Amino acid sequence: MDTRLTSPTPPILVTGGTGTLGRLVVSRLRDEGHAVRVLGRGVHVAEGTEFVSGDLTTGEGVDAAVEGVEVIVHCAGSAKGDQVKAQHLVRAASAAGARHIVYISVVGADRIPMAGAIDRAMFGYFGSKFAAERVIAESGIPWTTLRATQFFDLTLLTAQAMAKLPVIPVPSSFRFQPIDAAEVADRLVELAVGAPAGLVPAIAGPRAYDMAELVRSYLRVAGKRRGIIRVPVPGKAAAAIRAGANLAPDRAVGRRTWEDFLAERVGSSPISRSVPKARSRAG
Repeated sequence: MDTRLTSPTPPILVTGGTGTLGRLVVSRLRDEGHAVRVLGRGVHVAEGTEFVSGDLTTGEGVDAAVEGVEVIVHCAGSAKGDQVKAQHLVRAASAAGARHIVYISVVGADRIPMAGAIDRAMFGYFGSKFAAERVIAESGIPWTTLRATQFFDLTLLTAQAMAKLPVIPVPSSFRFQPIDAAEVADRLVELAVGAPAGLVPAIAGPRAYDMAELVRSYLRVAGKRRGIIRVPVPGKAAAAIRAGANLAPDRAVGRRTWEDFLAERVGSSPISRSVPKARSRAG
């Protein structure tokens, strides 16, 4: 089932168009006057946007989604299974004659090894993204892949989940270089309306932070007090992260800072204005 809009130009298909990044991409494409189609599991109607019901995991509805499409921005992703999603997408896209797939991947996808079960269990996201990259690059369809560091939104969700504990275990020597999803969306739109460019330079936040620093800054703004303990993480993938494989210091092109994001997203919250009693010694 789908909702089709008539447009003089082929629509740009956005997979994952209702997610954190995808909805920003959709909004920006529409603002620039492009016809947009979103592939999703439900059917929704919004002015200026087509929604086609489908599931990249099973391949259901994907043929209908790519029909008449020339450019695809592939934002749909999860902790695992991205390779299968990419396979279903490129099969349908190739048959439909698509001329450009733009894929969002993650910094470190090619540098964080999946050598053992613990690597795959804890950091399989990186391996899944890298496998999807290869599927798209070998599809025969012209492509562009952009690797980005973790989004502020995901970093915040992680900190919020950790703060539910009275004492927070933080991986030792893990650093992250989070970036504003809106800045990544801006770059994806630039790439989508341009020519296929292969693997383009990565996009990363303005600075790297120790994981404990990220958590502490969230606790301060949220008015929470928790103890923090550093814990070792085994495995080759963890060793690669400690060595900075998930960072891109030479591509620190993001402008918005983690502190600015926290101040807007958390600092204005009514909950953050009242500091609770300490439940444990602050780390």
